[in-house]
Amino acid sequence: MGSIKRIAINTGGGDAPGLNAVIRAAVLAAANRGWEAYGIRDGFNGIFFPERYPEGGVFRLTRDRVRGIAHLGGTVLGTTNQGNPLQYPLKMPDGTVKQVDRTGEILETFAKKQIDALISIGGDGSLTIAHALAKQGLKVVCVPKTIDNDLDKTFTTFGFDTAVSFATECLDRLHTTAESHQRIMVVEMMGRYAGWIALHSGISGGAHAILLPELPFDLDKVVEKIRQRERVGRVYSLIVVAEGARVIDGQRAVLAPAEVGKAERLGGIGEQVARALSERTGKDTRTVVLGHLVRGGSPTSFDRLAALRFGAAAVRALDEGHSNVMVSLAFPNVQYVPLEEVAGRMKAVPLDCDTLITGRDMGICFGD
Repeated sequence: MGSIKRIAINTGGGDAPGLNAVIRAAVLAAANRGWEAYGIRDGFNGIFFPERYPEGGVFRLTRDRVRGIAHLGGTVLGTTNQGNPLQYPLKMPDGTVKQVDRTGEILETFAKKQIDALISIGGDGSLTIAHALAKQGLKVVCVPKTIDNDLDKTFTTFGFDTAVSFATECLDRLHTTAESHQRIMVVEMMGRYAGWIALHSGISGGAHAILLPELPFDLDKVVEKIRQRERVGRVYSLIVVAEGARVIDGQRAVLAPAEVGKAERLGGIGEQVARALSERTGKDTRTVVLGHLVRGGSPTSFDRLAALRFGAAAVRALDEGHSNVMVSLAFPNVQYVPLEEVAGRMKAVPLDCDTLITGRDMGICFGD
């Protein structure tokens, strides 16, 4: 496959705690092999629009540039969840929007700058793009990133533990105010079409009902759970709702529909559930949408270590001659999984998983 002298690193999709730790580990691991590392700004926008960046859209990442960033949230490279280079939306002179493949520009830039390989840090969209680039001959290794934990073939993704930890802390705080005012508190969680954050934080934070995308719910079951609690003197209830959850035979709540170059934006199910529960129970009901709060902040020690391991493993994979793979956490080690086995596949919460069963054993209502 030939020796590697220069690598590029980019981050795509939504930000997640731990991105900077991956970047730092990859840059240091590359430098210790005598390789140069370069960062691409804002996904691939640094290649498509270099004029936007004073120091260039592709710039050198040195030891000094990555010093002290492992504990920081966000990404020093910037990111975007718009403008998929496989189907990049371009506005035509007549006002219509046409989707074009711009991966050729990426390959041309790599050749011009003599960059030998790409470490792509991202979720499902980034994996799909990386897989396409690999099939065109580029050496690519991916690092799985998403707070949603919905990528297949890895025990977990970095960012998930931090999101769950913060969401759990929020639930802890809501218990006291809900009980003081004898309210129903409905908490809407991120996660898109997978309920991992809602499930893990809901159980850890003592929620009384958890509504997941994987289990269309019957609101009557939730109402009965609330009344059951009242019969034994429990005058408040905490309901966790994943943003992709939906009532049986109903539709997901959408804030903005999908359009060219953009996925649909989910949201609003928490308010819908709260309004319905208030009408049916007569209780004072409030909604809390944690939203992007669970994306920000410093990574937990678990996520920080996982991210550092992933970054070093990505460089190690390239050094060992691997390409078109994703580094995966498979306790106790990191392994390499072919991208064709993970790109385009979503990991939903299995209905027979131990965590969900634990919730049922504890008497938590799942609305089914």
